[in-house]
Amino acid sequence: MGSPLTSRATYATVSNPPLDQKVEMTNWEKGHYINYKKMSENLAIVKKRLNRPLTYGEKILYSHLDDPEGQDIERGASYLRLRPDRVACQDATAQMAILQFMSAGMPSVATPTTVHCDHLIEAQIGGEKDLDRAKSINKEVYDFLSSSCAKYNIGFWRPGSGIIHQIVLENYAFPGGLMIGTDSHTPNAGGLGMVAIGVGGADAVDVMANLPWELKAPKYIGVKLTGEMSGWTAPKDVILKVAGILTVKGGTGAIVEYHGPGTNNLSCTGMGTICNMGAEIGATTSLFPFNDRMHDYLSATKRKHIGDFARQYAHELHEDEGAEYDQLIEINLSELEPHINGPFTPDLATPISKFSQAVKDNKWPEELKVGLIGSCTNASYEDMTRAASIAEDAMSHGLKAKSLFTVTPGSEQIRATIERDGQLKTFEDFGGIVLANACGPCIGQWDRKDVKKGEPNSILSSYNRNFTGRNDANPATHSFVTSPDLVVALTIAGDLNFNPVTDKLKDKDGNEFMLKEPSGQGLPQNGFDPGQDTYQAPPEDRSSVEVQVSPSSDRLQILQPFDAWDGKDAKDLPILIKAQGKTTTDHISMAGPWLKYRGHLDNISNNMLIGAINAANGEANKVKNFQTGEVDAVPATARQYKKDGIKWVVVGDWNYGEGSSREHAALEPRHLGGLAIITRSFARIHETNLKKQGMLPLVFSNPEDYDKINPDDKIDLMCTKLEVGKPLPMVVHPKDGEAWECELSHTFNAPQIEWFQNGSALNTMAKHAEKK
Repeated sequence: MGSPLTSRATYATVSNPPLDQKVEMTNWEKGHYINYKKMSENLAIVKKRLNRPLTYGEKILYSHLDDPEGQDIERGASYLRLRPDRVACQDATAQMAILQFMSAGMPSVATPTTVHCDHLIEAQIGGEKDLDRAKSINKEVYDFLSSSCAKYNIGFWRPGSGIIHQIVLENYAFPGGLMIGTDSHTPNAGGLGMVAIGVGGADAVDVMANLPWELKAPKYIGVKLTGEMSGWTAPKDVILKVAGILTVKGGTGAIVEYHGPGTNNLSCTGMGTICNMGAEIGATTSLFPFNDRMHDYLSATKRKHIGDFARQYAHELHEDEGAEYDQLIEINLSELEPHINGPFTPDLATPISKFSQAVKDNKWPEELKVGLIGSCTNASYEDMTRAASIAEDAMSHGLKAKSLFTVTPGSEQIRATIERDGQLKTFEDFGGIVLANACGPCIGQWDRKDVKKGEPNSILSSYNRNFTGRNDANPATHSFVTSPDLVVALTIAGDLNFNPVTDKLKDKDGNEFMLKEPSGQGLPQNGFDPGQDTYQAPPEDRSSVEVQVSPSSDRLQILQPFDAWDGKDAKDLPILIKAQGKTTTDHISMAGPWLKYRGHLDNISNNMLIGAINAANGEANKVKNFQTGEVDAVPATARQYKKDGIKWVVVGDWNYGEGSSREHAALEPRHLGGLAIITRSFARIHETNLKKQGMLPLVFSNPEDYDKINPDDKIDLMCTKLEVGKPLPMVVHPKDGEAWECELSHTFNAPQIEWFQNGSALNTMAKHAEKK
């Protein structure tokens, strides 16, 4: 992975207090220092103002306030204006973020930023060949990213380097820091005591352009861990259990903060796993307090100086005694059972002791077709060594994987290290296919051949997300998530009914035996092997660098600004679709094959809402054009309305826009002429993304009004009455019957109303820049 810059730390002397040290944030950059001194000063101001014990998450957020003296601070209510330490983008979301940043006209990013190539590599036959294929297919995107990163002073991790969250943990995360990332599993860095929050690309653009980043002050859910896990229980089981308790909505608007004596018994990467999957309960982020396991990991990844510096600030790198949580959960790790969650949703949690019965009761397909380990959630050295120990145990009895088995290393460093230490060979001997260091099947980048589309089947992975069709675009695939340990064990049996805690297997001679409990190492004894050089640093002289975008490209398109609001109320708007039930960002802007158009807004808009279920007919991607009466695809109908100058709205159900942080789900409706999305409730990131693009995310003040609206009703929106803290009136005109009025709530603050008026947050940024 190349040779990072030698990091320097200026150590404290008597006249130079401990927090005055100049410690680089990462070994890959010069001049970006960890500013514990400023954090400490900001925190002192806020503590004096609030005069109460603070949670660890509060300490990190308040120590990064743009205005610690004047900032209004109320959990669940205030909008905090923050100054993050870093920005990280993956390649699918980076395209649009950088295209937007370019339109702001600045010479360089104002905040340290990295781009990671991990989302565009399709799993087909195996790591190296899949990577070569991706480099060829995605050449123009990689050329654009490579050249734009060089131009705007952004660190660029080439394809094959690994998954963004693993690279961040290995190289950039640090205790007490604040980072935003354009991927919903950014909270992975919480395993190193960092508040790391998944955002849309538009938020990343703000921070890259030196604007304060806005976040609604979260509430805090405390998870107190006691005891110590053993046997088949793994760190993944903590979040599988928490997801079962809180559900996919239960963490919305909150930071999940783990504390208590049990936190000291988990590895740093294990804590990362738990924080990573916290995205599935809608949490703003998840977080662990700084401890010796984190120092061990920093030392193992050549950042001991950062661990030592963190120890100087350790008194603020955990919650205050007496800190109050809005909700408290207690989990005794000594009693925690291994869990399997799913299918179709990550919060259907079943302990392994009850799983076989659940399979029978629900008539889930019992044969396990594919077991998949790795991904950004579970690809640490500890995960890989534990999984390999189970595979070795099986092979010593003459058994191999009965199901198909894939391994996704989280980074080139992990791949190279497990190749050196033998685990990779173990997986291959066991019958496994080693995929590229990339997201792969976890995000639907999987050219699956073993079952036909529509054929019911079961797969089991150590991933984080399992919505319908997500992994292989087959809506009949029953996708379950668990720890890598259970994936390997059930892959040996080839059956969902197998419980390695209690059940026996038959060896090659027909003799019964039980698998040994998994064993592994948290960190490699011989240190990490960095593997191949996959990092591109920005050049010293960036003036002659030209950003590469072909005018004829079908994958990249320079952005044109959206039109400003016309200043009028909107009358007689059709409802493009009344979406029924779960409408995730996957339903609004599907991933998989569409990822290649992430940098071309017009082309990717052809996937807008094609997965949403139409309440009018119970079908996806079939809506009626109110002018012609014809039934057509959702994007085609929207394009026709746009051509005819007709604005439209979408009506949605609960937690609309949950799932990945893709801003395309907000850009597309705006591009195709939408004005408002009106729902029972929103997922946090999607609501903000809609505002950024100059749309109106509105919520029924009375959720029952959703049921009263018919898909063929027309509506009037009183846009002139959009004010902070006041509901917006809406008049509904049924096709037959009397008009009726209802109120719509919203979370717009004054600057966000300006975004709507100017047509987008970017338009507002450009307008302010002109005034300067």
